[in-house]
Amino acid sequence: MTDAQPNLHRRRLGLELRTLRKAAGMSLAEAADRLALSGAPALSKIENGKQRVPPIALAGFFEVYGLQNTERADRLRRLATLASSGRRSNLLDQYRHSIRDPFAEYLHLEDLASKSETFTWLIPGLLQTAEYARSIVERSRKWQTNREIDNFVELRMARQQTLSRPSPLHLWCVLDESALHREVGSKQVMKAQLGHLLDITDRHRHVTVQVLPFSQGAHAGIDGPFHLMHFPAGPPVAVVQPMTTSLYLEEDSDIGRYETAFNHLRAEALDAEATRRHIHDLIKDRYT
Repeated sequence: MTDAQPNLHRRRLGLELRTLRKAAGMSLAEAADRLALSGAPALSKIENGKQRVPPIALAGFFEVYGLQNTERADRLRRLATLASSGRRSNLLDQYRHSIRDPFAEYLHLEDLASKSETFTWLIPGLLQTAEYARSIVERSRKWQTNREIDNFVELRMARQQTLSRPSPLHLWCVLDESALHREVGSKQVMKAQLGHLLDITDRHRHVTVQVLPFSQGAHAGIDGPFHLMHFPAGPPVAVVQPMTTSLYLEEDSDIGRYETAFNHLRAEALDAEATRRHIHDLIKDRYT
């Protein structure tokens, strides 16, 4: 086990192990001694998500803490696998000069997620064409040189591999209708982007897009875009991305609010087939 920067999954695993220790009535020092760790500080690092725990090492924790619930043990093993995963390291290394630290954490979560529920006012990055992405990045003013812009657009296109991997990310996007009418780049760029939405939802049955029409007026997402990331183990994470940072919300009360909001948005939006017809008609009426 080696020292590591905390991430969401390591923190969750550490919290679970701390809960088991306390349920067993053990102090940090007593548990560390029985686990053959080098004192209470070593165990404290694990419980605070600052040290990785290989899934194979969990057997020792289960024995010492008397965990006999096989379902919970299996869930903790899956969580440990997620916590120790480094599958995004190559992509992060390749584009490290284009990635801000909060976004690097988001990339890691996106790669580990099994499902993403998204509400947004722009076409989300996973569904963008390169030309639409370039227009967004250029006008955002966050990247100043052509090289930075090129690298970030390449990264955005590379992220879309999550939709085509052997166990693809299931994406459910509720798209505010304004995203279809905001002319990003040019009419040609928008026509291609809207056509891409039709194409990708036709090719990928695990991608669902619904348009929330203007006629709904005020709605549950009026305060801004958000993502709900779901994982093979552990509860979901709500991600809110203001201009200068990313907020990762893990408390049950926060998750519950965003789950409720997304369910309302999904219910109020056009269904998938009506959305396809709406986009097709918009292309025909406005961009041809």
